[in-house]
Amino acid sequence: MRDAIVRLASAAKAFSTPEGRQVKALDGIDLEIGRNEFITLLGPSGCGKTTLLQAISGFVELDAGRIVIDGDDVTDRPPYRRPVNTVFQNYALFPHMSVGENTGYALEAAGVGKAERIERVRAVLKMVGLEDMEGRLPRQLSGGQQQRVALARAIVARPKVLLLDEPLSALDRHLREAMQLELKNLQHELGITFIFVTHDQQEALTMSDRVAVLNGGSIQQLGTPRQIYDHPANTFVASFIGASNLFEGRSDGRDFITGEGTAIRHTPNAAIAGKEPAVALIRPENFFLATSTSTCPAIDVTVEQIVYVGSSFEVFGRTAGGRKLLAHVPAAQRAAVGLLATGQSARWHYDPASVHLIATRGEA
Repeated sequence: MRDAIVRLASAAKAFSTPEGRQVKALDGIDLEIGRNEFITLLGPSGCGKTTLLQAISGFVELDAGRIVIDGDDVTDRPPYRRPVNTVFQNYALFPHMSVGENTGYALEAAGVGKAERIERVRAVLKMVGLEDMEGRLPRQLSGGQQQRVALARAIVARPKVLLLDEPLSALDRHLREAMQLELKNLQHELGITFIFVTHDQQEALTMSDRVAVLNGGSIQQLGTPRQIYDHPANTFVASFIGASNLFEGRSDGRDFITGEGTAIRHTPNAAIAGKEPAVALIRPENFFLATSTSTCPAIDVTVEQIVYVGSSFEVFGRTAGGRKLLAHVPAAQRAAVGLLATGQSARWHYDPASVHLIATRGEA
């Protein structure tokens, strides 16, 4: 990447367990993060995403590898000498300090003059929508307001990189969704690189320019949200990102033949050699209900359960071979869903172009 502001080369870190084993939290990670990019580190608990964030901030020392920020090798530098700031999950606000004092603390510690400090604090509080709350204490704020104070405190020092360690996890759903959009807009406004950690797939897809999916201390896939969701690189990514219907089998020309003998029509994939083991992915929303005269290919299922979730229906089915499948049917098609009944046979249609094949060679 030509304009990378953060570069990690062969970053490795292992921890000892109480049983005396070594666990690789980072297993030789290479990663370049662009200037003014919003990148999310996504993965399950224990995948290495927080360790990677802490290595960039300097709170975790690498066993091997290098970290370069804006052209400077910071691998051996302490946290306070790195051009980064962190927004933590618990916000870590000083309870006895006002919003203004919390926000300006780093500036005061750095010896910034009072007049400049006041001006910068007021400017950043206005930016996060807290200009009228400068004198309040943290206990007088809502969770969302506290999150904004933590964000203001982190950006007032004008870091080159802002690290965010699951800062929205304590918020309720509606506030969390609102803050996702606010953070994304603020990142563009500030022109600062954001490195965001979460285990929430929807959050990652909503906010990010790129997503790095981690598991076992390694990056499984790095790409845009659409690349990650529509074209997962392996079965872990396919299963972790969103809901998935996965079929094991082999490609045979325009058809993918599952282990139970079902033929799934697909668009030929040059990355999948003929007859080699692979997995076919059909996302639940890519199934649709149609009339018996539809020319689109279909899979025959027995309907087991229908669940209404507001914007859609979740329809659970099972093939003759016993494979469980899930279809998401938009609520606008409630009339078609109303014709279904548990225990009834149904045909779930799909577009062959929506079928994604994943080579399984090399997967454990």
